[in-house]
Amino acid sequence: MKGNIPVLFVEGENLPEAWEKSLIALFKNGCDVKTEYDKSEDPPSKDSTMMMVVHNPLAEPMIHRDIPGGLEDLQEYVMEVLDGTKDHCIRKPEDDPNDTRWEYTYHQRLFDYTVPGIKEPFDQMELIAQKIAKTPYSRRAQAITWKVWEDNYCYDPACLQSVWCRMLPGDNNEWLLNMNIRFRSNDAYRAAFM
Repeated sequence: MKGNIPVLFVEGENLPEAWEKSLIALFKNGCDVKTEYDKSEDPPSKDSTMMMVVHNPLAEPMIHRDIPGGLEDLQEYVMEVLDGTKDHCIRKPEDDPNDTRWEYTYHQRLFDYTVPGIKEPFDQMELIAQKIAKTPYSRRAQAITWKVWEDNYCYDPACLQSVWCRMLPGDNNEWLLNMNIRFRSNDAYRAAFM
């Protein structure tokens, strides 16, 4: 049926296997769609709703040999998201209306989420940890990044939308973390592995 974004499903034992399968599935079965970043002469992008299941995310190899940018860029990205090494790059329009730095970082949105009118920011990852420590099977252990009052109007709104966690007992009654990550947009080759 024309006009529908296909829903694709891949699974892999480890991260590189699932990512590689997602690229192949997207190339073969994705639909052609223009993006808001395209120039008039650019060809359409491939698009789909992609569900990737990684059965053992800590299984080796954990890194695909063909990731764009290589190991240094991957490490830099991990430090940016987990440690906030680029939080100083977030613009402050209240201090300088001409500030052209970044609108946000994922670290800031996940670990220091601010809401107008509420004085203290939310460490959403700490809240997830507290929730699943108290009630591992809770359906409420989640973090969001979207700020409707900002992201509807900025040039480069957050692609990562939510992190949802739940723990369930596995073999030998050891608890396993189930984590769902939802992106509104994610470049399959250049960004998805990161």
